[in-house]
Amino acid sequence: MTFRFRHNTPTETIRSMPLSRFALIMSVVNLILYNIPFFRFVATHSALSPLRQTFLIGSLVIAMVALNFLACYLMLFLFRGVGKVIVALTHVLNATCLYFVVVYNVIIDGSMLGNVFNTRYSEASGFFSPWLFITVIVIGILPAIYVLWQKVDYGTWKRFGASSGIAIGTSLLLVALNFNQLLWVGEWDTELGGLLMPWSYTVNTGRLIAQHRQENEKEILLPDGTFTDEQKTAVVLVIGESARRANFSLYGYERETNPLLAQRSDIHCLMARSCATYTTAGVKSMLEYKAQSTLYEILPNYLYRMGADVVWRSNNWGEPPVHIDEYETKSQLAKRYPDADSRYDGILMEGLKQRIEQSEKNKVFIVLHTTTSHGPSYNAYYPEEFNRFTPICENVEEGRRQLDRLINTYDNSIVYTDYLLNNLIDTLQTLTEWHTAMLFVSDHGESLGENSLFMHGMPINIAPKEQYEIPFIVWTSIGFRQMKEQTKEIEQHAVYHSVLNLMSLKSDIYDPEKDIFLPLDTSLTD
Repeated sequence: MTFRFRHNTPTETIRSMPLSRFALIMSVVNLILYNIPFFRFVATHSALSPLRQTFLIGSLVIAMVALNFLACYLMLFLFRGVGKVIVALTHVLNATCLYFVVVYNVIIDGSMLGNVFNTRYSEASGFFSPWLFITVIVIGILPAIYVLWQKVDYGTWKRFGASSGIAIGTSLLLVALNFNQLLWVGEWDTELGGLLMPWSYTVNTGRLIAQHRQENEKEILLPDGTFTDEQKTAVVLVIGESARRANFSLYGYERETNPLLAQRSDIHCLMARSCATYTTAGVKSMLEYKAQSTLYEILPNYLYRMGADVVWRSNNWGEPPVHIDEYETKSQLAKRYPDADSRYDGILMEGLKQRIEQSEKNKVFIVLHTTTSHGPSYNAYYPEEFNRFTPICENVEEGRRQLDRLINTYDNSIVYTDYLLNNLIDTLQTLTEWHTAMLFVSDHGESLGENSLFMHGMPINIAPKEQYEIPFIVWTSIGFRQMKEQTKEIEQHAVYHSVLNLMSLKSDIYDPEKDIFLPLDTSLTD
């Protein structure tokens, strides 16, 4: 008698699981691991009786399971191996997004994804921490490995149709039963969509790509303007990063974060608010002549086309397309000024006086795009000698546990900003043959633990004031333009029209109502 032994291959030892069961498991896992913040938001913001709220949350649970089941089923049935890779990847992305939602209280909406896509490694590395990696490994990579390891019986088209029909029918029934809550969903659609994994980043990434395609279209030219005088004029716009008004002693903060500027009697501190809570929209707002989704000529492009000498120096990113000849990054400036410390925003001001004096034109406009108060590692953007307040912390995650250290570190970044602005004003004052002016405006504010919120990026309609109340500091040389008396908060669009006034540029798009200066004797619009 002959005995034959059959050796199972590793693949054969794994029992094949029906696709419907596998998709259901994946849907439930997705619900439990990644969507607790979503349901916490619903419970907090739905002003319903306990019974109706329970019914709403229960309906959302079932609907979410059904829709995620359908998405997983479709992905695997139609794309097989490729679909498994995509499903596995969503677990890793879900875990990553959940970490930031929980730790930083952010919402993964279009604006937040815009920040992600506009973030460089030098900034993103500040978010890396052991807890991030642990989170991604435990609830991201391990489930992803299971997805790739588990053998699946994909079934027939008949089973596919039945499973899909049940999932769709269940979802539609629950929508009908909760039809009276559609107004509430519409009110909080951004927040709900930004917390729903994996739909938050998948849907908003698609929206962002479509938006970028529109923005990459050629900008619409504005009506031509003319300079009404030949007076030598140099205007410097300093774009602040994450500088919140509440921590400037110039605005009443109890700590002395502006020791140098406080000694000056020639500056004006205006009450202002940003139009958004993230860099790309904030910078766009101060460079466009009015709020709009259409891309018209931004301020530097317009002045350049009208014949001004325009310079953009950047230690940041996220601005609209800048079409000028002299756009310089920090690395380019470091090569030109090798003796300067290129790690910080001070590099942007190297050789600025000589650059203005050497200009062959009477109108010079310079933009300095700084990064001084950017998180999560505020201490990375200012020199150690500006540690006026101690002890400090290394990043926001550490600062969550030691809030006083986080505030110390952030305040030190404002002290460095104070130093930079004061030095810039001193430099401009030496240009005695020129009319000179400086405008410092932040792109947005920053949360430092108020209501357990940190950094920025909340939707503007629910953002706390710390994320949109910003400083707007103005200095002009003696005899150059008089300020209006401001009775209310101004918006970032004031920059465009105020600079047109300073540059004596007559244009049909000039709006004196948005100008912070008194009008010229000769109107810029007549």
